[in-house]
Amino acid sequence: MKKLMLVSAYLAFLGFALFAAQPSWAEQSKRLGPWEVHYNAFNSTLLRPEMARQYNLERGETIATLNIAVLAAELPGKPAQQVSIEGYAMNPLSMQQPLEFSEVIEGEAVYYLAQTSFSNLETLRFFITLKQGSEVQELRFSEEFWRN
Repeated sequence: MKKLMLVSAYLAFLGFALFAAQPSWAEQSKRLGPWEVHYNAFNSTLLRPEMARQYNLERGETIATLNIAVLAAELPGKPAQQVSIEGYAMNPLSMQQPLEFSEVIEGEAVYYLAQTSFSNLETLRFFITLKQGSEVQELRFSEEFWRN
């Protein structure tokens, strides 16, 4: 049963990622402490208009969308975790843009969405802090964006 719940949660997250991103932009994951953190970042023009409306996201040539899900890596079935999440994106000139995450719960799946702007052919570095009780982990990654 728990394995089925994990599969359902993962499929919901993966479904959002697949609908949102090009095949060449695979979802990525990192093990951070007790968590398995899945994340991806992509140009918002890849979102279908109905999906953007459903999740209250903007579509635009210079708007990036982030999708993050946190799973309990050490628990049977790796259940989705609700966490406190905050962070920022940094451009090549070290200018920081705060990220405002919204939590999405669909059945057993929990994921977090945020958007930020970028310039054409710009690599953004992401600095994300995840908290749950006394557990604090830092997710760091980079992604290059271009206008579609």
